[in-house]
Amino acid sequence: MTTNSLHPETIALHGGSYRKDESTNSVAVPIYQTTSYQFNNHEHASNLFSLKELGNIYTRIMNPTTAVLEERIAQLEGGLAAVAVSSGQAASAFALQNLCSSGDNIVSSTDLYGGTWNQFENTFKQLGIEVRFADPTDPDSFAKLSDKKTRGYYAETLPNPKLNVFPIEEVATIGQKLGIPLIVDNTAAPITCKPIKHGAAIVVHSLTKWIGGHGTSIGGIIVDGGNFDWTANPKRQPLFNQEDPSYKGAVWGRDVPKLTGANVAFAIRARVVLLRDLGAPLSPFNAFQIIQGLETVALRMKQHCANAEKVVKYLETEKKVKNIIYPTNHQGEIKERAKRYMKGGYGSLVGMDVGTREAGSKFIDNLKMLYHVANIGDAKSLAIHPATTTHSQLSDEELLAAGVTPGYVRLSIGIEHPDDIIGDIKQALAA
Repeated sequence: MTTNSLHPETIALHGGSYRKDESTNSVAVPIYQTTSYQFNNHEHASNLFSLKELGNIYTRIMNPTTAVLEERIAQLEGGLAAVAVSSGQAASAFALQNLCSSGDNIVSSTDLYGGTWNQFENTFKQLGIEVRFADPTDPDSFAKLSDKKTRGYYAETLPNPKLNVFPIEEVATIGQKLGIPLIVDNTAAPITCKPIKHGAAIVVHSLTKWIGGHGTSIGGIIVDGGNFDWTANPKRQPLFNQEDPSYKGAVWGRDVPKLTGANVAFAIRARVVLLRDLGAPLSPFNAFQIIQGLETVALRMKQHCANAEKVVKYLETEKKVKNIIYPTNHQGEIKERAKRYMKGGYGSLVGMDVGTREAGSKFIDNLKMLYHVANIGDAKSLAIHPATTTHSQLSDEELLAAGVTPGYVRLSIGIEHPDDIIGDIKQALAA
């Protein structure tokens, strides 16, 4: 580790073990655009493949450029290890597949990104893995939906479009008593929230969003918090306590700590089983691109959050805006959770209801600076009308259940000068 700093601005630049390229003294992380790695000898190769030692085998499983990204994000999140993958969707899929076999189940919050909901409700059902949906306003609902086949809990820190901060510690505590780890998608709250600090066992990100930050590269990552005992309840976590025939009987929960000296069984299994067998690695070039975004994410998040709060204050004065959705605009317990968990700011996503589907579409068409794209977390400000785009496949009842009213517009506030962002929103509302 090149820094012991607890400050995200420093970790993003110096976290992990990389200081310079040993062969060239390059400070910038090189792009190791390679598929394969020369083994020192027959014994070295054999040891790598049998996991008697760890090292580079094939870029589908690991890569030196990607390793720098993994180490820095693990340190940034307060975890012990991380595994980068090709997309945020791959990260959520692998997180569940690393726990479940056919016939098992996961209990997930209902408040999810639409792509994740579809993945859970449809694709995993086809694989024989059931995802049960719990009400995040009632943490006890997770326990009520659990049975002997429940392998994990899943939630998003700041799910859109509702932007209701999830009760991380409450659900994590319930899970710990039952031997069930909590997986938290922290995509919308990098820097501002630390789920592992509040008891989450695993954190996932879509690196495409705020961490990459510039709309150039798709990627995802799984962070192992190193704080969950995978061997305490063998019947609850069979994949970490039964022999794996694909590695000559390796028992991940037992053997990984012996090999590495660290409680990173989740990360190692995700890498050497799922990446090996299912693929979906992050390309070295995309890893390099995302590292460039990572270096400034802590600074950008400050501006993202500050700009979003100014936009919210402006929207409160707009008569054409019927409702504003933002963590500070909620009431009661949901508002208190935002204060408790999001110590670094309330994020850059802002929802506003302009009344009708027609008004929402008109607003989008009248924007001049904000981009109309199906993305969030970019340095540039973005906008979309979910009812006619991202959520257009849902029925009217399903739209309302998801928090998408006909006039709902989602804004992802960028780092432009706030006066310019507000100016464009103002003229689009007035047009």
